[in-house]
Amino acid sequence: MAKSYVNFAVSGDVVAKTLEALQLAKQSGTVRKGANEVTKSVERGLASFVVLAEDVEPEEVVVHIPKLCEQKKVPYSYVPTKMDLGKSIGLTVPCAAIAVEKQGTATNAIKDVVSKVTGKSAPAEQKHAAAPSAAPQAPKEEKKAATPKPQKPKAPEAPKEAPKPA
Repeated sequence: MAKSYVNFAVSGDVVAKTLEALQLAKQSGTVRKGANEVTKSVERGLASFVVLAEDVEPEEVVVHIPKLCEQKKVPYSYVPTKMDLGKSIGLTVPCAAIAVEKQGTATNAIKDVVSKVTGKSAPAEQKHAAAPSAAPQAPKEEKKAATPKPQKPKAPEAPKEAPKPA
């Protein structure tokens, strides 16, 4: 049975390239591991790429991450097992999710994976490529110009009396 948080299928060659990109990012960049750290990284706008394992139990642990990535326009992908995900960054234990914050030498590998997952080529100057989305995105609202608040006039201070000579 497919997990509810897995929004698209990832081919075997894309999985292999994803794991390679994670190894490069771990060696020369910065990665965060675990569902809680990934959530914080995405919410703070630090994550540039997220990878989730497809075999997470209970799935409620990571079910929010794909939607969060779509909201923040952070590309994400999947790998079949937690163990493979953990091994890709040098862990001896399984890992449910990984966020790449600083890509290091993995920049080109991550761009390649993102372009294969999203079906679009990632622009070189863009930090985050859009993640695949099932729902169309709403147009952005224009920011209203902030009007300065009127300043209250300060009450005049009482004149200070000059010291009386002794």
